[in-house]
Amino acid sequence: MLRVLALISIIALSAFAAGDASFEATKRELNIPAIIMFFAFIVFTLGLTVWAARRTKSASDFYTAGGGITGFQNGLAIAGDYMSAAAFLGVSGLIYLKGYDGVIYAVSFLVGWPIILFFMAEKLRNLGKFTFADIAAYRLSQKEIRTLAAFGTLSVVVLYLIAQMVGAGKLIQVLFGMEYEFAVILVGVMMIIYVTFGGMLATTWVQIIKACLLLSGVSFMAVMVLYHFNFNFESLAVAASENHKDKESILSPGGFISDPISAISLGMALMFGTAGLPHVLMRFFTVGNAKEARKSVVYATGFVGYFWIIITIVGFGAIAFLNTDAGAQYFTDGKLFGGNNMASIHLSHMLGGNAFLGFISAVAFATILAVVSGLTLSGASAISHDLYSNVINPNATDEQVVKISRITVVVVGFVGVLLGIAFEQQNIAYMVGLAFGIAASANFPILFLSIYWRGLTTRGAFLGGLTGLITAVTLVIVGPIVWVQILGNEEALFPYKHPALFSVTVAFISIWFFSKTDSSERGKAEKELFRAQNIRANTGIGAAGAVDH
Repeated sequence: MLRVLALISIIALSAFAAGDASFEATKRELNIPAIIMFFAFIVFTLGLTVWAARRTKSASDFYTAGGGITGFQNGLAIAGDYMSAAAFLGVSGLIYLKGYDGVIYAVSFLVGWPIILFFMAEKLRNLGKFTFADIAAYRLSQKEIRTLAAFGTLSVVVLYLIAQMVGAGKLIQVLFGMEYEFAVILVGVMMIIYVTFGGMLATTWVQIIKACLLLSGVSFMAVMVLYHFNFNFESLAVAASENHKDKESILSPGGFISDPISAISLGMALMFGTAGLPHVLMRFFTVGNAKEARKSVVYATGFVGYFWIIITIVGFGAIAFLNTDAGAQYFTDGKLFGGNNMASIHLSHMLGGNAFLGFISAVAFATILAVVSGLTLSGASAISHDLYSNVINPNATDEQVVKISRITVVVVGFVGVLLGIAFEQQNIAYMVGLAFGIAASANFPILFLSIYWRGLTTRGAFLGGLTGLITAVTLVIVGPIVWVQILGNEEALFPYKHPALFSVTVAFISIWFFSKTDSSERGKAEKELFRAQNIRANTGIGAAGAVDH
């Protein structure tokens, strides 16, 4: 492990050296405080990974940290998982660009939490073991459901991973003067090490540390912004509207998504997609019982809700501070240096100088690293647990499953790096929106109906879920972004950017139709098993407990 740590340090130093040597006009000067804090974070978290690796001995340890995480810790880790680069950099940049419409985007992210809190958390913990497919396949056929769930998980993970990798590459490129490809490779290597050696335990603590750092950093920014306006948000909003080119219109909705179909579709994707994100759902298996699972969501909701309030202040603060004579240094050719996603980063420099910029830089890197680690672990679980140990080799031992998981982590990390480099020019927020859309269309309907609808059968879940997944992916491909902007066609076959309104509806109706028309003996037996499943979902009788390390 020490050899690996030394190798990473050499690679990172070489990458920084390469970035410094080939400095271009489009990159920032080398930021020494940022690099010091960056390396401090890497050394600390690698030490954490060594500690976690010594405690990771079984498949339960690798996937769920032995179920020994407390509700408070898990709440912080879920918040850390959820507050991604798209949330921190993307939404603050969106508020900087569009004002009130960016706030609506933030609220849409938050409204998915009550669904998890009231309908999912307790039952997920009582029915599941390692992945959300454990719940969906509880009384249904393992082979069909787990195969479909694995493909749904991998689709979401790949889209989300591309967005995070592109964000990481751009962020480090702007902050440290490092080449984009080196930055993406560095993130990929670090991610593989954290997950391969430390599993869920290391990933959890990286997410907890990241959540604490991020909440502290943005809180300081918000206090500094409000301090300049005597802690009066109205004065801040007035100053922001005076400094923005769109003036008072940034305080009202309508500038970002104009047609109601797209607005409803995006809202459905963000709301139902939250309850279908595989890397968030598997966090509920890391706690010891249903009570701790509920506490996890309560704490996570509080942390995430607080985060969105603070980000709103930071976004309006960016308008008020950067669009002034003092903020002119952050513009190149009339555009914000590094794009609108860098608004909060530049604001941190205006508020706290190089030292605070260094801190926020390390926080932003930690944010990306924590999320990609969770995503990679989720993808590895889908292949090793759902496909390998339950479909391909049901007699596999714990050692074989963990070995497959670690190999999968390396493969997913390699694929993530390649796609991150290939999709360099893609919009981060849009890619995340697509990931939420597919999670809402493919994962959420099966999961929700498997918990609450007695009439669900394997035939209905498989054919309906597959229809939802294919519909979502197809509408994305023939929509305006991929069909027109990427493939170069003149007009989109599907006119809306976000497909969730249609694909989620298709998924629910298809699952209902194929289940209702299923008159097979297997279907009848699966309906009879619902009662036993419902008892366990509500009481936790028979659920796995925590492992004492």
